[in-house]
Order: sequence, then structure tokens, then C-alpha cells
Amino acid sequence: MNVHVKNTDLPPFRPLPQKAPDISVRRKPDGTVYIEQNHKLGTLHRSIPHLFAERATQHPDRPFIAERIPLPGGGTGDWRKITYGEMLTRAQAIGQALLNRGMNADTPLMILSGNSITHATMSLGAQFAGVPVAPVSVAYSLMSGDHSKLKHVFAISTPKMIFAEQGPMYARALDALALDGVEVVTAMPIEGRKTTAYEDLLSTNTGPEVTAALDRINHATTAKYLFTSGSTGMPKGVIQTQGMMCAVIAATEALRTEPADPNEIPQSLEWMPWNHISAGNIGFNGQINAGGTIHLDAGKPLPGLFEETIRNLRDITPLGIGTAPIAFGWLCDAMERDESLRDHVFKKLRSAGYGGATLSQDIYERFQALAIASVGMRIPMTTMYGATETQGITVVHWITERVGLIGLPLPGITLKLVPNGSKMEVRVKGPTVTPGYHRRDDLTKAAFDEEGFYSLGDAAKFVDENDPAQGLVFDGRVTEDFKLDSGTWVSAGTLRAQAVGAASPLVFDCVVCGQDKPFVGILAWPSPAAAKEICGGADPCSHAEFRDLIREKFAEHNRHNSGSSTRIKRVILLAEPPSVDGHEITDKGYVNQRATMDRRKPLVDKLFAATPDPEVIEVP
Repeated sequence: MNVHVKNTDLPPFRPLPQKAPDISVRRKPDGTVYIEQNHKLGTLHRSIPHLFAERATQHPDRPFIAERIPLPGGGTGDWRKITYGEMLTRAQAIGQALLNRGMNADTPLMILSGNSITHATMSLGAQFAGVPVAPVSVAYSLMSGDHSKLKHVFAISTPKMIFAEQGPMYARALDALALDGVEVVTAMPIEGRKTTAYEDLLSTNTGPEVTAALDRINHATTAKYLFTSGSTGMPKGVIQTQGMMCAVIAATEALRTEPADPNEIPQSLEWMPWNHISAGNIGFNGQINAGGTIHLDAGKPLPGLFEETIRNLRDITPLGIGTAPIAFGWLCDAMERDESLRDHVFKKLRSAGYGGATLSQDIYERFQALAIASVGMRIPMTTMYGATETQGITVVHWITERVGLIGLPLPGITLKLVPNGSKMEVRVKGPTVTPGYHRRDDLTKAAFDEEGFYSLGDAAKFVDENDPAQGLVFDGRVTEDFKLDSGTWVSAGTLRAQAVGAASPLVFDCVVCGQDKPFVGILAWPSPAAAKEICGGADPCSHAEFRDLIREKFAEHNRHNSGSSTRIKRVILLAEPPSVDGHEITDKGYVNQRATMDRRKPLVDKLFAATPDPEVIEVP
């Protein structure tokens, strides 16, 4: 039976086939709390390539990945697909090609390209050969001025091969690297540079060496190096073992209450990059386990790009949607304008999952109103919480109306909450956690406590201390919270989500400021869609009507939040988007609060000046 908060005035939720919470909680005299799921972890697959070979044998003709064909003049055409059987053949050929070159666990394959069928083929092929894969943020190559992060990642991973599918696009990035002894593979030649054609690797005849390499793979085998976002410094190379990735699959399977329908092929639409755990590990590997089809989305929740996402959504009927909170806001905007899209999205939808940031209450309520209008029921909203170093460690696996939960530990995971000032710091131990950072023993040692628990730097608290089974709530970053000059603590993460929700749909993100100041102020990015609708082509930062609407939105927020830690007194709208080189944003769209304040210090100073600049919006 699902545990949920009841609201008898609204329609029921669609059923969620997940086990109800059943946890054990142990408390120490010093205030430390240990939490474990009583649902047991099942048997782990041996590895992702073993799992893929099994699924390809079971349904060789089923589509595995679909991507749209790029058109010569720009844009995209029809879908092209690769089946499980075709991918197995190609991955084994790639694996053989790498083994023929003497590549092994000490000679990684670096991938610079975005999500694509060829990217997936190279990644799986390397894993079949026992060669670690290092997928790198496209932004480090194409959006960076100095390529400092790319050069740093290259130095840590020391690859023997680099794959850049669209070679000419990456020519400048490759020029920034010392490539002596490194083979560059592309699907498009680069003028003036010696490269190997991707098709040459595909034409390799597969021999017994691939089978022998697969036989050597076990849970301890390094599958990937995934690099942290670098928002608080240079990226760290996090070791991803086959056991870590298989443990997430086993943990989620252990919470199921019914087997999957063999006649229903799960379909997903993926825009988030494969160099992060959400899409690259949890989503990708989860679809392999489900025997599903991954549709690659060239769209993004950005002006001029989200239309492609909507076009792609019309071609699939998802059982579940999993994406960043920012994308849910854009999706609600689109469905509110288009009933046919709304009805198509909700036709088979059983659940929707968000991660990486807190979903605002406003977006949650809009999404549920759309679901009710379409199918007469609400849709369970779930979330999985974790980090590059931990994969997923907690999940909301029951029906709830509450936004902001991070759930409870997955089977096999032990969560440890340690008092840290006024908060409870999150630490974790279990089979999904990394053994450490590649070539940085010092960072590895500092990341784990005396009991072997990895510290995430986040804070969490129980919804109800007397009823822990209601779950945990994200309580911000330990390092992002600050005190006003009165000594009052401000929970920056919590207030950020509230502020974005309060100003929706006018604002798509913001930064909460006020350390050692008498009040809270924010720097906010106007939503391009709202700005275009209200301001036309004018700058929303100076547009009188837009500024008045912002003031009204936050004034309404303040009427319900009179305390100094939650009241927003001043706002500055930001014209310049978040900077990748300035460490302000990751390629998944998550904003680093501290880095943004440091980079935009003159604007922060304006927020708190004794006589406010005309740029500042004062909120009653």
C-alpha cells in the first residue's frame, strides 16, 4: 500500500507500482542518525556489457536508440534507429578495434561528442573491451574560451584515443591538447589533422579477444571516469565501476511491486548529456535493463530549442518522464498552450521524476492541473537524489503531494546524517558509491569519514522526526547557507526554489544573496519566453511592465514570508546568461550560487548599497 498525503478535494493519483517505505533508524548520543531500507538489495548483474548482451539476445530486433537525421540546411528530419542486435555487433567490433591497439584498463577512451548513436557505440564498445570511457562535457570544447577544463580533464584521464564525431567542430579544442601518441577518431575528417575514420573501427572483424576481455570484467572493473561539474574548482575524475552502475539497477528493481509488462516497450526522450550520471548512467543503463528505446532529443529547455523537444514528444508515448526541474517548467508552458500535446503526454504517463534541483511548488501544481484536465487523475512525482560520486542513493518511491523530498535510502544503501551547525550533513555508504577520484588519493581520503561514509556536502532533515518513513527533505548545501548580520540563518537552496516558484513564469533561476547583510536580495534571470511575450524585443531588465510584474510577484511572496530569512527585499535582473567558463552553470543547467556571486560582485554590491541604483527593484 502506497503511503501518501491525502487531499480529498483533488482526484486520486495513478497507481505507482512501488513498495511502501520500510526503514530502520538508529540514533547515536551525539545526534548522528543512520537510516537503512529494510527492503533487501537483489542480485547485481555482472556488468553493463553483460546485461546489454543478454538484452540483445532476448530482443535483437527491438529499437535501442533513435536519433533524428540532420538536414544539410540545418534542422533535423526523420528518425533513424539502431536495434539491440545491431548495436551489439557494432560494439563488439569497436571493442576488438581497441584491443587490437593494445588498449586496456590503463588507456582510456575520451569522448568529446554529444549524445548520439555513434557515441553510445564507442562507449559500449570500450566497456566490452574493459577500456574505461571518459565522456567530457561538450561545453568544455565548444563553449569555452581557454579550454582550461578540457585540458585539465585530458591531463587527468591521459587517454590513448579521443572520439570526436563531428571532427571539424572540435578542431579548435583538439588543437588545445598535447596529442602526441593519442589517436583521434572522427566520423568527419579534420583538415590538416591526421585522424582515423569511425567507419574503419566499425569494419574490424570481431575475434575471441572480445569474449576473453568480457570474461575478465567484474564489479570492480572501472567502466568510466565521470567528471564533476567543476562549479567549485576544476573537475574531479570520479571512478565509475561496473558494480556501482549495476547496483543502481538492482536497487530500483528491489522496490518494484509488479513485473514489467513484456508487451510494453518503455520509451524515453533524453536531452541531458551522457557525461553526467543522471542520463549517462541511471537513464541509459536503466533503459537497457528495461529493454527500452532511448530517443535522443536535440532540443533543450532554451529559447528556439524547446520546440524540437515538443516535436519529439509527439512521436513517443512515455510511461515516465525524467528530467531537470527547469524542463518541467517549459513543458507546462507548452502544454498549457496546446491541449493535444497535453493529452498526448499524459496518455500513458505513470510517473514523472525530477532530479538535481528542487521542483518548485508552482510548477508541481501546474503539472497536476494539466494531468487532471487531461486524464482526470494526478501523476505521481518522484525524485532520485545522489551525486557523481554516489549514483542514486535515495528515492521517493511512494505517492506524496509534497515537493522537495529526496526520499529514503535505496535498498543496500546506508545514509548517515551528521550534525553540522544547525543542519544535518548527508553522508552515504553502499555499493553505488565510488571507490574514489582518479589519480587524486588526497581528494579521495578527504571525501570519506572515519567510518568510510562519503560526504556529499548537502544537508537533509526528516519531514517528521517522529515518523521518519515520511522521508527526507533536501535542506540546502552546507556551504551555501549563510547568516544575515542579525545572526539569522538563511537556507539558500530552499529560498532559491521558493523564489523561482514565486516569480514563475517570469524567472527561470536566481541567486540568493545576503551574507552578513541586513536583508536578503536576489539576482534573477528573466525567463526568455515570458520576456518575449511581455516585452516583445525589448530588454526585460529595463522594461517597466516586466519590472513591475517582478515586484508584484515578490511582494506576494513577502506577504506570506515575513521573517528576515525568507523575505526578499531587493532584486536585480540579469541580462548576461550564466557563464560556463566562469563556473556559474553546469551543462545540465544548474547554477552555482557562490561562483555567480563572486563573478558578479559589483551587482551584489548594488543590491545592498545604502542608496539603491535604478537597476535595483525594491520589493515591499
